[in-house]
Amino acid sequence: MSNTVITFNEVSKKYDHTDGYAVKHISLKIEQGEFITILGSSGSGKTTMLKMVNRLQEPSSGTIALSGENIAAMNPVELRRKIGYVIQQTGLFPHLTIAQNIAVVPKLLKWPRERIQTRVDELLELVGLPPKDYRNRYPAQLSGGQQQRSGLARALAADPEVMLLDEPFGAIDAINRTYLQDELLRLHRGLGKTFLLVTHDINEAFKLGTRVIIMDKGEVCQFDTPERIAKHPAEGFVASLIASSRQQERFWEELYD
Repeated sequence: MSNTVITFNEVSKKYDHTDGYAVKHISLKIEQGEFITILGSSGSGKTTMLKMVNRLQEPSSGTIALSGENIAAMNPVELRRKIGYVIQQTGLFPHLTIAQNIAVVPKLLKWPRERIQTRVDELLELVGLPPKDYRNRYPAQLSGGQQQRSGLARALAADPEVMLLDEPFGAIDAINRTYLQDELLRLHRGLGKTFLLVTHDINEAFKLGTRVIIMDKGEVCQFDTPERIAKHPAEGFVASLIASSRQQERFWEELYD
């Protein structure tokens, strides 16, 4: 029995009034429980690829399947309720408390009040924000890292099969970013869900990903484990990316010598 959760089949995306493709002829499969990182420079197509999974963008051609079902045949609102989505700016509603933010989708799904309250407290504990201290605070009363944790809790509220994360730590300082990466790895291992995370940071991509998709100019240059990419980078863009990363490592080594 297949454990494939997401399938891209010859997927391309071309925006109106543009000459080239944002995403070009992508075919790949993502398995249950994987942590997939999508790495590329600005304009490489990584965010477009992510947004096509929950139909915030529609493919120009090709198909995307979720657990074997073509998402084009699914109600987009219902689809999005099955998929957690976290963005860099957290997307928290400023006029709602943290508990109310987390409860948004469960309320839309008409969960009983007691179940919602229990779920909110469970998730706040899960992301390291004690409910008694944080459930009644507003987003403006939280640090950037705490807001990002709250956004993650909200995305997990309805227990989605798939989590999409679009540069979730891009606006976080380096120290907190490292800590949040470690927390995200802990969550992923504990939950067993399928994560897709977009980043332009090679260290983040290789630290978090069980497999890494490296994109350039709308195409997948290489899709493999961090170890295999590091040892056997594809020619061209991937090889130059790995070489640049190793050069940065040598810079730090020289500072310590």
